[in-house]
Amino acid sequence: MRNLTIAAVSMTSLVGDKPANLARMDHLLSLAAAARVELVCFPELGITGYSLHPDLLQVAEPIPGPSTGLLLAMARRYNLAIVAGLVEREDADHHFVSQVAVSPTGSLAVYRKTHLSPMEQKLFTPGNELQTATISDVLFGILLCYEGHFPELSTIYALQGAEVLLVPHASPGEAPPDRLTRWLRYLPARAYDNSVFLVALNQSGDNLNGLIFPGVAFILDPKGRILAEWTGYGDNILTAELKAETLLAVRNQTMGYFLPRRRVDMYHPIQSALPPQK
Repeated sequence: MRNLTIAAVSMTSLVGDKPANLARMDHLLSLAAAARVELVCFPELGITGYSLHPDLLQVAEPIPGPSTGLLLAMARRYNLAIVAGLVEREDADHHFVSQVAVSPTGSLAVYRKTHLSPMEQKLFTPGNELQTATISDVLFGILLCYEGHFPELSTIYALQGAEVLLVPHASPGEAPPDRLTRWLRYLPARAYDNSVFLVALNQSGDNLNGLIFPGVAFILDPKGRILAEWTGYGDNILTAELKAETLLAVRNQTMGYFLPRRRVDMYHPIQSALPPQK
């Protein structure tokens, strides 16, 4: 990888008000560009807002579509890459929790959330692919909120060559310090076990649709150590420089880089040992 200055943005996203949310993103992008940020990651469903009410599907749209067109224009205007989320409509019966990555050169990559929470399964369709994307010459994997609880996903991305994991959330409830404490129980392990940088962030504040989100963001190095963190409410831009030498130093350690030493020949019984789903 190369050195990359990245921003994790926590922001308030109003349910169904895409014009207001995109205008808020535009303003935050202007601030990030002034700070010489090269890639900005916004929260899960930041464009459409997050709700589990079927009315949310009314603002779903195809990808590419109007919102991704505006994101591409912003990426060109500010000369940076953008990762942002919305409800994607494939057809009348299939709607996805999607995160798109766009670049100033016009590239567009889409990730559809593969592991939906039990309540989300009633409204959305799960995606079926875990694919890395190259953004600003760095290889990324995306985990959306609930997916951070499944260690296998992070490992799959790392085996595909991911250098950074982006973990955008739309997770309501709790006070910001409590949410930070909970995230720190498991997300540093995703970075540490796989020797990758990790960037986690949440929506923030009142979405005027019955949900209040604790503003939390942090950026971890490949040893799971905190490079930057923030908690609060309202909008915030958290930045850090991800240094190539830091990643290489970890991966060049004989004892400290675990991924190549996995005994995959021992893993085949895992599937048959799984408990039945409820």
